Amino acid sequence: MKKLLLITLILSSTLAASAQSMAGKPRKKYAFPKKDEESTYVLNVTKNTDEEAEVDACVTRVAYLPYVDLLAQINELKRINSWADTTYQRRLTQLPAGGQLTVTMYRRGSKNADPSYLSLLAKNKAGEELLNLPELPAGQGRFWNRDLYMSKRVISFVKVASEQDVSLTINDAKTKQNFEYIIKAQ
Repeated sequence: MKKLLLITLILSSTLAASAQSMAGKPRKKYAFPKKDEESTYVLNVTKNTDEEAEVDACVTRVAYLPYVDLLAQINELKRINSWADTTYQRRLTQLPAGGQLTVTMYRRGSKNADPSYLSLLAKNKAGEELLNLPELPAGQGRFWNRDLYMSKRVISFVKVASEQDVSLTINDAKTKQNFEYIIKAQ
């Protein structure tokens, strides 16, 4: 009886160890990068659609706004809200020079929608690393719909010398999947 228990314990620990080392199923890729519906500066390389959210409840979206668009938004808000010059100057100095990335993740369960599971790596065509974030600020997701929870983080993007395509890879440590994008950085 003890031998059977020992063999069962060894077998189960071996299976548990192998299950932990298995990577998640890789994301399918488009034949040609597809324009994102929400952000005109982002091309989706991996399939990341609402239909897949219904199946595996794992969607990550990226939106990019260059400095020029952020400046236009601030100027329009100043015009609409009749801001004082100090408010305008404060908002103007807070604008990131390279623009901003907005990373939105949808997951099943609020603890699974923790952005600290995500790491970002941005590289230019030459392969130089422009941005490397090992994890995003932590937090739980808020209820979105049915059983999905959403977390959103805004990140300052790096300033690039000229307009260029930047490949962005988001790695999810929880699901062990990579989400790939091409950012038309300005």
